[in-house]
Amino acid sequence: MDKLWTKNFIVLSVVNFFVTLIFFLLNATIALYAMREFQASSAQTGLIAGIFIIGSLTGRLWVGRLAPSKTKLLLALLMFALTTLLYFVQLNIGFLVLSRFLNGVTLGIISTVVSTIVVLSLPGSRKGEGISYFAVSTALATGLGPFIGLYMIQHTSFGAIFVFCLALGLVNLLIAVPLAVPAFPSTTPRPGPGFKLSNFIEPRALPISIHIFVMTFCFSAIVSYLNLYAIELDLVDTAGFFFMVYTVFVLVSRPFTGKLIDKKGANLIMYPAFVLFGAGMMLLGSAWESVGLLVAAALIALGFGNLSSVSQTAAVQSVEPGRVGLATATFFLFFDLGNGFGPALIGLLIPLTGYRGLYVLLGGIIWASILLYYFLYGKKESRVRKLEAANRENG
Repeated sequence: MDKLWTKNFIVLSVVNFFVTLIFFLLNATIALYAMREFQASSAQTGLIAGIFIIGSLTGRLWVGRLAPSKTKLLLALLMFALTTLLYFVQLNIGFLVLSRFLNGVTLGIISTVVSTIVVLSLPGSRKGEGISYFAVSTALATGLGPFIGLYMIQHTSFGAIFVFCLALGLVNLLIAVPLAVPAFPSTTPRPGPGFKLSNFIEPRALPISIHIFVMTFCFSAIVSYLNLYAIELDLVDTAGFFFMVYTVFVLVSRPFTGKLIDKKGANLIMYPAFVLFGAGMMLLGSAWESVGLLVAAALIALGFGNLSSVSQTAAVQSVEPGRVGLATATFFLFFDLGNGFGPALIGLLIPLTGYRGLYVLLGGIIWASILLYYFLYGKKESRVRKLEAANRENG
């Protein structure tokens, strides 16, 4: 069997974990920092949170068309640490917005380069399994980042939070030094003069990327508003463990779903994952006690946690190796768009629906998205699998 757990794979997974952890940790604390230190308004805090995503999108669009390399990764990691230093400079809100934008650009470059190297390095027969295991690093950071951020807000200063993030950034740079990255082909043959959208966006990855935009849009309501909902329910302590339960169930399910996608295709996992994700949101909207909240976390993990990794696999499998970088950048572009615009647009709904109504509504949207997935990707996937099965039967 082709080897999966190489030194490079482990190092890249650790690098991805730390950079994602820093993102979610800062995302959980930066709004409160802006309010306390600069008396920022709600509109300003929204800009401070959202500008990071815009920076990340900028970095992804720029680097997605370039061949990934160790040099690009190390430079991006160094710049990530240096832009983290900018948080220590307390000039004004405008400088904080600029700092967040630059920090976001470097994160977009790092995550795109790391993901592209991983995908190109994985053996073809175990690509789905490998991406699923790699995505565990993101899932762990998604759970631990907000948990650590909220804990540090209660027990330390914002200065200590920034020192912690800077230290992790520098450790990440050192971890990446021993990488031995082979030469990969450029993700675009030779861009001609003028602007061509296909030099920045991979058209064949668009269908599954549009689907992941809807899913991350819905999931952003949990990341952004769960704590406020928990205060309303008087379940603040339980909310802290929500992401831990989410992480545990993602870890439990990934070894099985990763192997299944290589053997049976995406549809076998995606359709049940839609049902579980929607059910988790519905349960979240009707929870009154801690048990309901934590069961919802488990269902959402089995749903969204697998939708995201399987969708990434589908995106990169839709293109030839020379376009994997663009496919990866396109996938995460829409992933970030959902996370970036979700909180702002969902925030407009909360006065009309309340938190309970919001999560029930989003659960309905997730279930309705089964049709969107079917027409965008699932129908084609089913035809491909039937054709492969027929070819095997005919020898």
